[in-house]
Amino acid sequence: MSGGVDDGLRPGPVVRRRALVSGLVQGVFFRDSSRQQAARRGVAGLARNLPDGRVEVVLEGPPDEVAAVLAWLRQGPAYARVDTVEVTEEPVEGLRGFEIA
Repeated sequence: MSGGVDDGLRPGPVVRRRALVSGLVQGVFFRDSSRQQAARRGVAGLARNLPDGRVEVVLEGPPDEVAAVLAWLRQGPAYARVDTVEVTEEPVEGLRGFEIA
């Protein structure tokens, strides 16, 4: 549909980043807090616990907004302890919404 209807898509570039977060990041609401941070910034993605104790977070959205969520990941929620965040750039896949796996 055209003619000025807001389809929810933001114009401009979109980037995708995968972050592997280590430390005390499971069982401290890290995934849901990541979802909340991403939603506040209009960033799509997913967060899941990994068997080795890390949390994987994938983000897609405007570069500045993705960077802001990545900065938050380095702190995490109140009960988390973030030791390291490894970030890699990936090709955009067109994610919508935010999934917690």
